[in-house]
Amino acid sequence: GPLSERRLMDVRLGELPTWLATRDISPQGLLGGVQKAWSSYHDKYINVRRGGPAGISMLLAGYCLLSYGWNYQHISKISFLLSL
Repeated sequence: GPLSERRLMDVRLGELPTWLATRDISPQGLLGGVQKAWSSYHDKYINVRRGGPAGISMLLAGYCLLSYGWNYQHISKISFLLSL
């Protein structure tokens, strides 16, 4: 797309001065940019869709791994005794 519509992360280093010249540096433009950045941050990290089977299964798998890690010494002693 046009350079003026690209995000900062999509602009190449050589295009940076031209991209900066297309930005609105007025107080209202800066406030709009801050609001857009905050909204993007909020949607990505705060307002996350919750629930579903994937989240529950990840929680269960994490619990199993943590449990195994906590009981590893106990389990390894029992398996050693059983192998005798």
